[in-house]
Amino acid sequence: MPKSNKSSIFSPYYHQNYGAIYLGDSLELIKHIEDNSINLILTSPPFALARKKEYGNESADKYIEWFLPFAYEFKKKLTDNGSFVLDLGGAYLPGNPVRSIYQYELLVRLCKEVGFFLAQEFYHYNPARLPTPAEWVTIRRIRVKDSVNVVWWLSKTPNPKADNRQVLKPYSQSMKQLLKNGYQAKIRPSGHDISDKFQKDNQGAIPPNLLEIANTESNSAYLRRCKVAGIKPHPARFPQAFAEFFIKFLTERDDIVLDPFAGSNTTGFVAEVLQRRWFAFEINEDYVRGSIYRFHQVEDEA
Repeated sequence: MPKSNKSSIFSPYYHQNYGAIYLGDSLELIKHIEDNSINLILTSPPFALARKKEYGNESADKYIEWFLPFAYEFKKKLTDNGSFVLDLGGAYLPGNPVRSIYQYELLVRLCKEVGFFLAQEFYHYNPARLPTPAEWVTIRRIRVKDSVNVVWWLSKTPNPKADNRQVLKPYSQSMKQLLKNGYQAKIRPSGHDISDKFQKDNQGAIPPNLLEIANTESNSAYLRRCKVAGIKPHPARFPQAFAEFFIKFLTERDDIVLDPFAGSNTTGFVAEVLQRRWFAFEINEDYVRGSIYRFHQVEDEA
């Protein structure tokens, strides 16, 4: 919640039933949020890339020092059982077919210096990603395409709120057959003891920490309306299913979700649909203006 409604800087650009987006530098805006009040910070900040992108990004060698001041603020704002989910793309070293390790260096400092705990690492696999970087993948043919982002699930304490029953996957056909026909309890060749509890129907399978979510948005209400309004859409949007997974997994209805690098405000839109309260911060006004069109999706698709 805002500390004070009297502050003119903490005035929403627009709001919905459950939340609002604010235009400005998130490092300043977040100071207007009460400490220990946010249940989930879910974000995909500008990645550290060798080449500058239009949405703004720091080079890998400067990225960690740029990001740490935000991280200290994030930790103060989280509830004791709150989570911080950070989606990060990889980078190659300039001019060389070898990888930067900035994501891992950042993770170590987030845990060792800021004081976060690594609850679990996830990997976001996008099967639709183009074969890049072209120099190494399609021209010289010495690397395979980079299709995975690392996702650090961090927590303020060792026991963040989480419930994997909220994100169960449909059972495979083989598991459906097992449930139908039964399973003889025995020890498998690997040594695992599969008891008769294995055939209990839990209404779905526990998902792995590899999230296969294609990012193929091409004709959504958001994109169509941005085009009509003459607003360039955000070029690096993450898919709604990504935000939906973590919001369902790590929060309950009426919990508060924050995205401090909101871009096209996928997080805010999904939080709204799932009836979570939310804040979103974005420094680029064009992206904020365009993001309102996410909330016209339901009426466009009705």
